[in-house]
Amino acid sequence: MIGYKELNTIKEYIEAKTNFTPKAGLVLGSGLGGFSKRIDKIAEIPYSEIPGFPVSTVEGHNGSFIFGYIGKNRLPIVAMSGRVHYYEGYHMSEVVAPVRTMGLLGAKTIILTNAAGGINMSFNPGDLMIINDVITTFIPNPLIGPNIEELGTRFPDMSKIFSDRLIEVLKRVSKESGVNLCEGVYAQCTGPSFETPAEINMLKTLGADAVGMSTACEAIAARHMGIEVCGVSCISNMAAGILDQPLTHAEVQETADKVSSHFESIILGLCQNL
Repeated sequence: MIGYKELNTIKEYIEAKTNFTPKAGLVLGSGLGGFSKRIDKIAEIPYSEIPGFPVSTVEGHNGSFIFGYIGKNRLPIVAMSGRVHYYEGYHMSEVVAPVRTMGLLGAKTIILTNAAGGINMSFNPGDLMIINDVITTFIPNPLIGPNIEELGTRFPDMSKIFSDRLIEVLKRVSKESGVNLCEGVYAQCTGPSFETPAEINMLKTLGADAVGMSTACEAIAARHMGIEVCGVSCISNMAAGILDQPLTHAEVQETADKVSSHFESIILGLCQNL
């Protein structure tokens, strides 16, 4: 487990490497791997160098914090190039440690991105979805255990996990850039296996529009700290049973890569309006 003492050790190690203070944090999910090239980089710290920090075991999720400036407004940002997942065997406190670390370093806004399976029948692979709420019933809550009072209250309100202000910014950026955005509810499951058709039917009944294996737990941890949160999913494939075809990770990555330029333009536009 990673508690407040361990988080402080991580924070102090990073601050010893760089005195850069980010105003925003960005988690680069599938389809945004190249976004780091848009950052005027000041420093990069591999996760593997940070004492007690979780390291991703998933191919394509290179693990490092990238510090620098983004956009015309020179927004000071820390980007997570690669994330860790619950299905890798980590404790949930380890999964959300990177987001908590970004908050402790100074980030007041967290932008979460991912690749997700589409449940909403009006979606198509390659669509980008604004996340307006999450379903976390099927994963452990990241706040289970002794509450870290230094981060937030024992029973935080989650009626507005995703910022209405940032959702409106995203919609404005969408119109200005000509990149269409849909909107919906994201459900997080544990993975690593893709969900069964029966599970997708259940999630559809519960009101989910997309499903994935990350993000929701990070959003809860960030809101616990009082951080403003925004989330965007790349609908990389239709979920199990929606189409009569098997699901593969290669398909997820291929679709995410195809729409990466649109994905990057939306996130860049958001950063320039923070």
